[in-house]
Amino acid sequence: MGRAYQNRKESMAKTSDAKAKVYSKYGREIYVCAKAGGTDTDGNLALRGLIERAKKDQVPTHVIEKAIDKAKGGGGEDFSPARYEGFGPGNAMVIIDCLTDNPNRTFGDVRQCFTKTKCKIGTQGVVSHMFDHSAIFMFKHEDEEAILNALLMADVDVSDIESETDNITVFAPQADYFKAKQALIDVIGEIDFEVDEVQFVPTVTKQISGDELALFEKFLDMLNDLDDVQNIYHDLEF
Repeated sequence: MGRAYQNRKESMAKTSDAKAKVYSKYGREIYVCAKAGGTDTDGNLALRGLIERAKKDQVPTHVIEKAIDKAKGGGGEDFSPARYEGFGPGNAMVIIDCLTDNPNRTFGDVRQCFTKTKCKIGTQGVVSHMFDHSAIFMFKHEDEEAILNALLMADVDVSDIESETDNITVFAPQADYFKAKQALIDVIGEIDFEVDEVQFVPTVTKQISGDELALFEKFLDMLNDLDDVQNIYHDLEF
């Protein structure tokens, strides 16, 4: 069994068809990334990767362009990242990444999700030490050894590599994201990545069931309904 990580789109809208929520979250992230690093995708590799992921998740072009145009204007909201950690239903370890223009409001909203599901939000670092902050790439390829050699030659500190049904999945430290991606492109050429993300990946996973699972899904729904929440990571394996 491979390492458990969450699909980005699934993390954004776990139990609903709320496409508008997904579009809004991508739009906000693209805006912040473009405002911070510039709107030129040749110079802002983070923006380029984010736009590629947005397109793969079927975010309309007009949503992407609107966010970039907004960033070009130089005004608009001043969003900043915020990260919260805690133990959710079933004692699941949870990390919640947000973009907010009002940290006090966002903290209160996230804390309420914990409170309403009889859980408690924790302090920074309370669970993140049980996760790896990993760059993850999954793509069609058959030669795992050739891929591993190319990454090692590029001085990428490969955490793990898996091969299953003609798919290869590479895990590397978050700091090696761009270096690893370029090494893969150099050895293969243009790649249609099935997964191309940076995530918090749990070092150990667990399963829950029954009432605990139902309450955890309610917890995810409540978090996903918050506009400021961008991504949710946890140690449960569904």
